Amino acid sequence: MNCGTNRLHIRPIRMDDKASIFSYRSDPQTNKYLSSIPKSVDDIAKFITNSSPIINIPGTWFQLAIIERTTNQLIGDIGIHFLNSDPENKQVEIGYTLHKDFHGKGYATEALWAVIDYLFNSLDKHRITASIDPENLKSITLIERLGFRKEAHFVEGLFFHGKWVDDLVYAMLAKEWKTKKRQVC
Repeated sequence: MNCGTNRLHIRPIRMDDKASIFSYRSDPQTNKYLSSIPKSVDDIAKFITNSSPIINIPGTWFQLAIIERTTNQLIGDIGIHFLNSDPENKQVEIGYTLHKDFHGKGYATEALWAVIDYLFNSLDKHRITASIDPENLKSITLIERLGFRKEAHFVEGLFFHGKWVDDLVYAMLAKEWKTKKRQVC
């Protein structure tokens, strides 16, 4: 998958991205809500190695790099989990991380719009979900801006960073996405 917007190029993650990814994923402000916090560039190398090299394989995570076009800088990543529990491979979960220096500039909205559009229109997915910590207000605002609706609030449903925490699940159906006007990918 390669797609983009006016400001962004979105492509599969590569091993030569590991230092750039470590630079933001190792930052405590950025990784506050990440399940896996890298301690070294080698941890990111393992993360890349464990990501599927092929998109749309049930039971795998496929990782995309978000590249800012004018500087060619890697500014974030988007993970797509092709759910193993769906025998028709029509449902995915997404996750995203953006370098803190690029927050509040519309990059995450733009990148997610492109990826969501690709998932629904090119891969013919039926449903996309996102799992969000209720304290992550910026992520909640972002996903709601894209048109996702809250489907569940699991009280202490995840053991995260050594404690039980709540989990919000947001979702969108393909038929809901088709009412959106903007096309970017």
